[in-house]
Amino acid sequence: MKGLTPRRIVAELDRYIIGQDDAKRAVAIALRNRWRRQQLDPDMRDEVAPKNIIMIGPTGVGKTEIARRLSNLTGAPFIKVEASKYTEVGYVGRDVESMIRDLVGVAVNLVREEERDRVRPKAEAVSEERVLDLLLPAHEAPPADKEAEEQHARTRERIREKLIKGELDERVIEVATEERGTSFVDVISSQGVEQLGFDFQDAFEKMMPSRTVTRKMKVSDARKLLLEQEIDRLLEKDKIHRDAVERTENTGIVFLDELDKIAGPPSKEGPDVSREGVQRDLLPIVEGSNVMTRYGMVRTDHILFIAAGAFHMTKPSDLIPELQGRFPIRVELKDLSSEDFVRILTEPKNALVKQYAALLKTEGITLTFTDDAVHEIADVSASVNRRMQNIGARRLYTVLEKVLDDISFTAPDVSEKRVKITAEYVREKVKDIAEDEDLSRYIL
Repeated sequence: MKGLTPRRIVAELDRYIIGQDDAKRAVAIALRNRWRRQQLDPDMRDEVAPKNIIMIGPTGVGKTEIARRLSNLTGAPFIKVEASKYTEVGYVGRDVESMIRDLVGVAVNLVREEERDRVRPKAEAVSEERVLDLLLPAHEAPPADKEAEEQHARTRERIREKLIKGELDERVIEVATEERGTSFVDVISSQGVEQLGFDFQDAFEKMMPSRTVTRKMKVSDARKLLLEQEIDRLLEKDKIHRDAVERTENTGIVFLDELDKIAGPPSKEGPDVSREGVQRDLLPIVEGSNVMTRYGMVRTDHILFIAAGAFHMTKPSDLIPELQGRFPIRVELKDLSSEDFVRILTEPKNALVKQYAALLKTEGITLTFTDDAVHEIADVSASVNRRMQNIGARRLYTVLEKVLDDISFTAPDVSEKRVKITAEYVREKVKDIAEDEDLSRYIL
């Protein structure tokens, strides 16, 4: 984290996201402030609250992508949720605390994978010895028979060399494995058992009787099975859970999308789950409270919340004042122009034309786009966005799919393996649809 300066964070985001410099700077500063907080004395550290952010902008301009790339950059626990999926306490539906429980689950998986990588070398060594024991059982010789012991050791080393080289992978051996009965916790956990704050899965696994089953399998499969057993044996679940809770509390990121959907006055038509009620339920989570999870109590005081919404029917000031105050940083993302679309198509590491070229390369086809073809695709996308609903960069997907429809369908069968997309080809494929506004509503 120390090397992730705001300038470097923005540079990394620039590799995948075009424009939106204000939003990138805001999240970069917020992320750096988390590292700065960790360097403070404990007394001061607890007083520093995260500077939560509201990103305002239409769909398809990069709000979600910024938050997602930010989490990938830091390895922090990250979860994307939609505010409109939650209901006020008292209604049937998900309560806002479930987002924290989901976030802890993500953190547990992250920490577990890190621990698996840490113990893997030791587990590989132990599992290798177990496979050797199955291939060459221990030598039973009198204690004084040193020559027999040395001969057995030499034989074991020769077998080890063959095992490492993979020469014994097809040999069949018998492996004793321990199996437990299926627990019903997985079936009922979705009904809210984890809200009780107890790890029922672990408890039931300990209670269920186990049985030893001997199975015949290839050496290659046995090595994988025994390696997984040894890794699981070396993992300390309690430590993983403690570290996951700590990481959630100090580095967790919640991306709260569609915040504008719960802003504004209650609906006057049909059943209403009280959008203001959801805001009031959300308030203590953002302010800082304790949430009980199956892995223990989690404090939300220092979790970073990045909210987003189009706010075309409402505005941030329509949120309740208390919630507004918990999102002190607001950045507006700009609509994407035709020039932005050209850059999105060509510049990022995961640029769309690179993706389609790579996909068709699997069929042996070399796909290239001329510069004027790229500009034509960008112009058509921008034009359709202006005349219809603006869905931002997502329009590029629909236009490209239409342009490449025939090529993608016939790719396995054509003999010509070099395909060049020109502006004339693009116009030919999208001309009728782009000109017919009624038809383009359904196809583009």
